[in-house]
Amino acid sequence: MRFAIEEINNSTSLLPNVTLGYELYDVCSESSNVYAALSVLTLRGTQYIEMQGNLTHYSPKVMAVIGPDNTNHATTAAALLSPFLMPLISYEATSAVLGVKQKYPSFLRTIPSDENQVETMVLLLLKFGWVWISLVGSDGDYGRLGAQALEEQASQQGICIAFKDIVPFSAQAGDKRMREMMSNLDQAKTTVVVVFASRELAKVFFESVLLAKLTNKVWVASEAWAISRHITRVPGIQNIGMVLGVAIQQNVVPGLKDFEEAYVRAEKKVLGLCPSGSWCSSNQLCTKCQAFTRNRMPSLGTFSMSSAYNSYRAVYAVAHGLHHLLGCQSGACSVGTVYPWQLLQQLRKDTITFNENGDSLSGYDIIAWEWHGLKWTFKVIGSSTWPPVRLNINKAKIQWRGKNNEVPKSVCSEDCDSGFWRMITGIHHCCFECMPCEAGTFLNKSDLYRCQPCGKEEWSPQRSLTCFPRNIVFITWDEPISCVLLVANTLLLLLVAGTAGLFAWHLDTPVVRSAGGRMCFLMLGSLAVGSCSLYCFFGKPTLLTCLLRLAPFSLSFTIFLSCLTMRSFQLVFIFKFSAKVPTFYHAWVQNHGAGLFVVLSSMGQLLICLLWLVVWTPLPTREYQRFPHLVMLECTQANSLGFMLSFTYNGLLSFSAFACSYVGKDLPENYNEAKCVTFSLLLNFVAWITFFTIASVYEGKYLPLVNVLAVMISLWGGFSGYFLPKCYVILCRPDLNSTEHFQASILDYTRRWGSA
Repeated sequence: MRFAIEEINNSTSLLPNVTLGYELYDVCSESSNVYAALSVLTLRGTQYIEMQGNLTHYSPKVMAVIGPDNTNHATTAAALLSPFLMPLISYEATSAVLGVKQKYPSFLRTIPSDENQVETMVLLLLKFGWVWISLVGSDGDYGRLGAQALEEQASQQGICIAFKDIVPFSAQAGDKRMREMMSNLDQAKTTVVVVFASRELAKVFFESVLLAKLTNKVWVASEAWAISRHITRVPGIQNIGMVLGVAIQQNVVPGLKDFEEAYVRAEKKVLGLCPSGSWCSSNQLCTKCQAFTRNRMPSLGTFSMSSAYNSYRAVYAVAHGLHHLLGCQSGACSVGTVYPWQLLQQLRKDTITFNENGDSLSGYDIIAWEWHGLKWTFKVIGSSTWPPVRLNINKAKIQWRGKNNEVPKSVCSEDCDSGFWRMITGIHHCCFECMPCEAGTFLNKSDLYRCQPCGKEEWSPQRSLTCFPRNIVFITWDEPISCVLLVANTLLLLLVAGTAGLFAWHLDTPVVRSAGGRMCFLMLGSLAVGSCSLYCFFGKPTLLTCLLRLAPFSLSFTIFLSCLTMRSFQLVFIFKFSAKVPTFYHAWVQNHGAGLFVVLSSMGQLLICLLWLVVWTPLPTREYQRFPHLVMLECTQANSLGFMLSFTYNGLLSFSAFACSYVGKDLPENYNEAKCVTFSLLLNFVAWITFFTIASVYEGKYLPLVNVLAVMISLWGGFSGYFLPKCYVILCRPDLNSTEHFQASILDYTRRWGSA
């Protein structure tokens, strides 16, 4: 500080014709610290402090205070000076609490705040993946507040603190309190220990560490002791393990060495240069002390030099502030009264030295201890700058103590394999078991403690790190199995149409009349409608195709079965019961009983289908549940209650047709249709029993095709069982399609029943 003031006073550009004076106070205790703070507040030429309502015109004997050199003293001094807006610039007090302007509006500093130091240390831990650490602070504002801030920031960044404690002021190496601390620290099983402590208490801590033989750890040092000889001179300290630390960036005060030696020569009346290592290079007031600037290598001199540079900057900050207030830019300073609050206001404008909180804008060095035998030194391996805080580490400069120069690990649980989430097993999220992500979920790297579900349109296998788009599937027109079914259905339609034409051409022949005559066209039409409905199963489902899939088939097949039942019943009635109950027979014929039955039966099914379509309306939908990687485009309520009612209704009609045809199994050969009808109805039963069996165990993409196949078998069975034999007779056996043949068959039947 003396050097800076004399340099300024000898300057012709900074504060010309203005001489700075100073007073020095030793604040070795709290009482002397309070005394010094009160002394600087006394009025010029007096020994008292004048309390005024308006302090803007309060003019104490000094304009600014440089110091004190630690947080505890700086807090007291700042609390006393702040009401008077007296600028207080500390060169070593780092506590973040001093940056709170509501409490300490006049406090500034040329040393970085612990807020930046804490953030730098957290970034250092994250840089090497150290998430399971121990934290030790020291009694007092510096250690307690620093450790508390580090704990908060570390927790926010996912770092777990397995053990934390405070070294008390009264601690002694090896006492009960320290032995308990060492035991708990050992049980924590952490490789990395952060020590945010003052030099004095850090020394006690490491003496206890050596007594407890806690070695092979990585110690992260706060700036208070990172390059302090106070610690490196502890016997055996080289055995504690690796030490990384945060240190104030080393700067040299230009000209300080020459100034010191010139002063020594003048004080000791030495002529000429002072030989290196001679007695005159010692401190001017202590013949057994080295000169302040003699050794700038890692030693007490270097450590003190950082504080020296910060005090040098503080003096120059005040000088530049006064330079602007006195209007010295013109070359001559004006004479006038300057108040402390004005100087404080000007200092706050110095954006090169201070930020908005009055904290220093300088950075940190990241250092690593090195030992060569018993000789200690340190290596700068990186730096920290702000704002915002950024950490730069040259990993190639670090020589780790482990094998193969590997970075030590400090984790509670090893990282999980890809696709495994962390299930916390204790109070710390860093201690966990690895569990695989289930299918349909994925592990997002931003949240390792739960698997996130995929979206509805996505899927994932087990242990996945991402989701994949689901494949949209439906029954397309060009699939091989679709082509086979479409060809078979189209063939059926062509056969039905051909049969209708053939029956129309031979409408008056006995075969067509015995088959039902004009009723055959109703039966063939119903089969054609049912066959056309099958085309609605192919392509993307729409509302129209969903409505036309099964309901038209159910109604048309009801018409076919009603006609078949009625035709079988009528033949049996004519041949076996007409003579026995002639009145009923004539009433049946006169009232068109056959047609009435078909209409009523069909109307019953029509009502069921309308109820089905209204209450259980089949709608196009996207189905996500059956297959994790597929989106099924299908119709809702495929097997609804309406469908079951309709199917049951047709089942009863099928049973009725089967019963009537079975009763007529002994009718004349040309009228006996029991075998063919039984065959077609059995195909119908087998097809639908097979469909429901498959549907109960299989819900895949091809289930609609199974439904198509069941419908097609029913239609093919009905057509082939009833119409193909008649087509065969018309086309291949015209001799059997004659009136004489049919009359002979009836006569033969009459004789047999007559003789019976």
